[in-house]
Amino acid sequence: MTGDSASFPEAFDEAFPGLDADSGHVLIPEPAADPALRALADRQTRGLTECLITEAPSDCRRITAVFALTLRSEASRVVHSTDRASTNAAPGPDALRLARELRRTTARLPRGPWWRMTLDLRVDGGAQVDFDYGDEPFPDEHLFAPEDYRADLKAFDWSAEKLPTWLSAFVSHGGRQTRSPRKAAVPADTRSARSAQDVSPEEMPGLTETWARWAVLSAAFVAAGSERGPRMQPSHARFKGSTRSGSTLWILPGDRAVLSGGVWDAPSLTDAYRGDAPHPELFAGAPIWVADPLLDERGKVGLMSFCYWWESGRWLRGESPKAEDLATAIPGVWTSETVTDIVSKLASRVTRDTETAALRLVTAAEGGYAERRMLAEVFGNDEGADLDGAYHQLMMAGVANRTDLPQLPRHQAIAIVRRYMLAHDLDNPDYRAADLVADRVDCGWMVYAPVPKGEMRIGRGIFFVADDEVLETTDTQNSYPNQYAKEVARRYRERWGL
Repeated sequence: MTGDSASFPEAFDEAFPGLDADSGHVLIPEPAADPALRALADRQTRGLTECLITEAPSDCRRITAVFALTLRSEASRVVHSTDRASTNAAPGPDALRLARELRRTTARLPRGPWWRMTLDLRVDGGAQVDFDYGDEPFPDEHLFAPEDYRADLKAFDWSAEKLPTWLSAFVSHGGRQTRSPRKAAVPADTRSARSAQDVSPEEMPGLTETWARWAVLSAAFVAAGSERGPRMQPSHARFKGSTRSGSTLWILPGDRAVLSGGVWDAPSLTDAYRGDAPHPELFAGAPIWVADPLLDERGKVGLMSFCYWWESGRWLRGESPKAEDLATAIPGVWTSETVTDIVSKLASRVTRDTETAALRLVTAAEGGYAERRMLAEVFGNDEGADLDGAYHQLMMAGVANRTDLPQLPRHQAIAIVRRYMLAHDLDNPDYRAADLVADRVDCGWMVYAPVPKGEMRIGRGIFFVADDEVLETTDTQNSYPNQYAKEVARRYRERWGL
């Protein structure tokens, strides 16, 4: 308990005029419930809100609380807000007891037990109590182990039809959508007899086009400052859609790739977890290299609804849906025109010139020669557009013009060496980090602390920082600086395929 509640009106109804004398607002939505049971649940809800008020400090103006419960696990939090600050607190034992009792009561209503309950109480009037049955996935801090939910389902005699698809998958996927390298290596004659199906070029663009268009969309979303949308990493692309659908694309040596992910409301998942249809064999006919390290994270929780792989110049799939059914899980890579339209709309001002510039960017990326100025032509008029971040997406994807790589500024090269020296305790009176200078060499900078005038010293360290910020160290005893600079440039060109 955290102090008295003198600042609250003594009469509960005065504190919450929006609640009627019997139940407050409609807390229990099931219309076909036993009236006596509903009345009991309403009284328990009222008791819980009164308990939370009693536990609140005297200057509290608002109380928000959340209870996440199963029969075996629980997590809860209360936030007390004053006019000046908010503080977190744990609910007292009485509040926890009342929350558990309320859940046992509501479990007997037609919809069954809730998994989370949130309360929002204001001292100036009004209260809201909401029950969460899992229509949306729970936050990590309120997600318990699958066996905890299975225990609830058994105790309350729930049928699969009542569970949302994501929770059905969480508690019963059984690892069926995972494919460890060991499982993938099972001899073909002992696997499913089903074979892979070809995906027509009209249905899904080729790998080169898919990868380049994904990269352009990633760059455009970064330029526009969006936290969502596709993103690129070397050999790896990912996409999180606005509806919890998404996918990942992995590029492998030898012109191979794996594209997998999940459509949030895929009928195949819903039907399978409800027992209305068998689970699709997503890996039917898949080669040995289609395995967990290359599969979308949704497979670990049973929510992967498709898996495609690229081999021998074509896309293939097992029992995955057609590409037209994956639109919410894959960025709009379907045609150059689709990408152009999306990129144009991400710019603050869409004109015919913007659309022309966007098409030029898409075409260049598909050919592997996109340039930073092309991004500027699309987003240059947008205040605060992140062109550097956008261009980095194109570079990581390998679709940027390799002769268009930016030169590292002198001050950044010196700062990189200075941090290195301080981290490795190399700063000393004879070679001070504060004295560093930099001379431009091919593809980077030679950074060093000059010898004081009139002195000669042998074996002084010299640092080289390439334009991609890779740091190399040497000393004049073991190599000639000019010769070493040529080796630094050679390694830089090899990294970037120049």
